[in-house]
Amino acid sequence: MADPPDLRALRAFVVIAEERSITRAAARLHITQQSLSVQMRVLESRLDAALLVRSSRGVTLTAVGAVLLREAVPLLGSAERAMDAVTRSAHGQELDLRVGFLSSLANEVMPPVVSLFTTENPSIELHTADLRIADLVAGVRGGTLDAAVTRPPLVDDLHVDLLGSEGVVIALPTAHALARKRSLRLVDLADEAWVMTPRSSWPPWHRQYDRDFAAAGYRPRIDRRSTSPQGLLALVAAGVGITRLAASSRSLRSGGVRFVPLAGERASIVLLTRPGPVNPALTFFRAALLQALTDSLQGFQRT
Repeated sequence: MADPPDLRALRAFVVIAEERSITRAAARLHITQQSLSVQMRVLESRLDAALLVRSSRGVTLTAVGAVLLREAVPLLGSAERAMDAVTRSAHGQELDLRVGFLSSLANEVMPPVVSLFTTENPSIELHTADLRIADLVAGVRGGTLDAAVTRPPLVDDLHVDLLGSEGVVIALPTAHALARKRSLRLVDLADEAWVMTPRSSWPPWHRQYDRDFAAAGYRPRIDRRSTSPQGLLALVAAGVGITRLAASSRSLRSGGVRFVPLAGERASIVLLTRPGPVNPALTFFRAALLQALTDSLQGFQRT
């Protein structure tokens, strides 16, 4: 069986059928009449059938040519749609994008970025998840997530795109003696009881916490642990202890807690991806994320 004709030859044939003239078809295709005639002879040879009847009045189709025209028009339409889909995909359109948000960021950041992104990119299907840091890292590593909006995970095998930072606060019970301070330092809190997440929740972060407290000259007394920022703030409101969180955590609780800035401290916000090629839609997501962060987080600073 002969190989099927290529799309360029079919497209040229369809133009001839529409124009009923080699001269007009060549002009429309921006090629010479001789080149177009050669293409048609090759096409007829490959199909082993005459397609065109040439005369002084122009060109008409043979019966076989009429069949080819009927089949070629939808075929070329499908090919154009396929190429258009590939082109749009390469520019981040008509894609699925899977993004995880760190739980402590999701309440403040996820709503505005999802709203902005979906408004500006209606052809991209955005799937989001509110996850713990361990699950975010596993998702990006394993490919179930295209990216994660998180704090730096302090690992070496993933790409960290530093977007900016926000302030850090100490959360204290409203009746605490330090609750009315304008700002605090870690060194001021050596005698306090603390509530923190379990060390197993993400060991790289807890090793960094150890270094921070060591630089302040003490090891914190940890009276209780909770797996979520909401749980930590509930313990603070109950008077169990104090904790350190990013400033955006203030949106997680409205009562029983006083948030005091931790002087000189910043919490970075990053877009986490795998090394190598990424989903093209991430370009659009990153732009929306930066805008949403700027609009929604007080004190957010771009890098």
